[in-house]
Order: sequence, then C-alpha cells, then structure tokens
Amino acid sequence: MPNITISIDEETLRASRRYAQEHKTSLNALIRRMLERTVTRASSDWVDECFSLMDEAAVRGGGRRWTRDEIHER
Repeated sequence: MPNITISIDEETLRASRRYAQEHKTSLNALIRRMLERTVTRASSDWVDECFSLMDEAAVRGGGRRWTRDEIHER
C-alpha cells in the first residue's frame, strides 16, 4: 500500500490522536477510513454505515435484539 504525507496543524494532530486512541484505532486507520468513506461512497452505502455504527456502539437498549432480516421483513 502506498504511503502519503499530509500537513496539519499541531492542535488538529493532537485532537486526532486523542480521538483515534479513544476509539481504539490508529490515526493512520482513522484517516484511511475517512478517505475511503469520502471518495468511494455509493448512494446506498449510508444504510450499511448506519448499521455498522449501531453495531459498534457500546449502548444496550435492554430490549430485544433484532436481526437485519427481521427489520426488513414485510
């Protein structure tokens, strides 16, 4: 995988590193993920992204867990 070099101010760099650490990822992975989302997003990708974000959330509603199939069942 090719490497790139970017320039950002010190405060943004510090905040980015804190954010990455809080989300248990690397700054490199965070930037890669943001770029991938920005430049490769298809119109229906937002649905998958929503489900992914919900799966990653550490919140439990205390109720029943639904599967994707159950949610989309008609």
